[in-house]
Amino acid sequence: SYTSERNLEAANLKASMAGASVALRSLPLSSCVKNVSYLRRHANLSFPGQRRYATALSSKYDPSSYIKKPILPSYTPAAELLVNVPETKVTVLSNGLRVATEKSAVNRDTATVGVFVDAGSRYETDETNGVAHFLEHMAFKGTKRRSQYELEVEIENIGGHLNAYTSREQTVYYAKVFKQDVPKAVDILSDILQNSKFEESSIERERDVIMREMEEVDAHVQEFIFDQLHSVAFQGSSLGRTILGAAENVAKISRKDCLDFIATHYTAPRIVIAAAGAVEHDDIVSLASKHLESIPNTSPLGKTPAIEPATFVGSEVRHRNDDIPTITFALAYPTCGWTDADAYPLMVLQAVFGAWEKNTWASKYSSPGLAQMLAKDNLANKYWAFNTSYADTGLFGIYCETVPDEEVVQDCMYSVTHELVRLCFRATEEEVQRAKNVVKTNLLIQLENGTSETCEDIGRQLLTYGRRIPLVESFARIDAVDVSTIQRVAEKYFYDTDHAMASYGSVNSQNLPDYNWIRRRSYWLRY
Repeated sequence: SYTSERNLEAANLKASMAGASVALRSLPLSSCVKNVSYLRRHANLSFPGQRRYATALSSKYDPSSYIKKPILPSYTPAAELLVNVPETKVTVLSNGLRVATEKSAVNRDTATVGVFVDAGSRYETDETNGVAHFLEHMAFKGTKRRSQYELEVEIENIGGHLNAYTSREQTVYYAKVFKQDVPKAVDILSDILQNSKFEESSIERERDVIMREMEEVDAHVQEFIFDQLHSVAFQGSSLGRTILGAAENVAKISRKDCLDFIATHYTAPRIVIAAAGAVEHDDIVSLASKHLESIPNTSPLGKTPAIEPATFVGSEVRHRNDDIPTITFALAYPTCGWTDADAYPLMVLQAVFGAWEKNTWASKYSSPGLAQMLAKDNLANKYWAFNTSYADTGLFGIYCETVPDEEVVQDCMYSVTHELVRLCFRATEEEVQRAKNVVKTNLLIQLENGTSETCEDIGRQLLTYGRRIPLVESFARIDAVDVSTIQRVAEKYFYDTDHAMASYGSVNSQNLPDYNWIRRRSYWLRY
């Protein structure tokens, strides 16, 4: 009921989002906070912790009916919860480097400062694969102003935490410190970024460290499967390469490789300085100007960084290990990038599938339909849905662990594929509303976990979206997702579509269905 004139613009905003045509880069903040009436009416934050189901106490129940009539409590927060969030301030320095901060109204003693670089393993070549991750290791091995020992002691003396990580599209260096030590943290991060020495002796030591890290990753089933999944899904393109790099590359990475990668990719427009917690925006801008304004805005080598287009290939890879008493697989479909209008519907769709583990207290009473199907006949040990996004593509799928029994594995795979196709036609309002509640709750929990999570969210969003998406806009986009949206998105990405799969464990031609068996069950014959 949008009869009042004051709600007209809000209705238009929600209607435009419901049309699934508003890209994430395109909506200004001003259009999201124009009237509080809209927020009071449409925040719709529900907490699922008090769910009660009449069928849950029955020993015999129909999984499909179980998800049709849940009693979803509804709690709508005051509009101030969404409007009175701290403002994210952004300043662009003269060289194009962006500085973004968010002052916490709660955390007044600590702060997290991070350097986010738009460069990861996707920007490497076959010959240089592994350099971005190698740089992360070398960052803490000494600079022109500080030795490795001095760097470690300086951080320890202020009680700080200094770390870094590399992904396929980004490299991040961050420090968590007390508020009075924020200037020192910015100084250390800028020193690492611009003055690392890359001594030959340190490079040789890090080769062995990374080789051991590769062994640890290969021994971790989940990490191994997702690396293998990317290698087959995007074979022949940069997203198919591992973040750590090939062993033969790690063995020959040189100081020149590191310096060339920095000169090409660590330019000011590709860097964001993000800070959250007990910080003042003007202070961080001043510190960034002092320490980082000398970073060039173009590559000194004259190179223009560009990502190689991702090409999805329907394929599979199986790694047999009969010493493992389980079969673990990841089944995935190609989706869209960060800024696509389908990004939020896919987040809700991930929550529709949810996650489940056999040994949890609520194992047989989990809400997702797939969880009910797997729990009823003891078809799996655990599963969860994943939704991985990149600049221009993504992967959506199911990660599942089951037992190496032919009938059990086939029934498990049938349940997964059946649920993927069912949502193309038979999604219910109840499960979509539950999923929207879950996504909203997770967004709030993530931002309440501390300054590190907020800092990471700021840096990541500025690199991917070009702006920080306000919480009110995220909630509006989530509310705009309905049953028809879920069915449209599921049909677009899952129905009669090639898939990629990686599996590990006691797999053989008898107990794990082949590619064509799974492909055939990506559609229904309906007359």
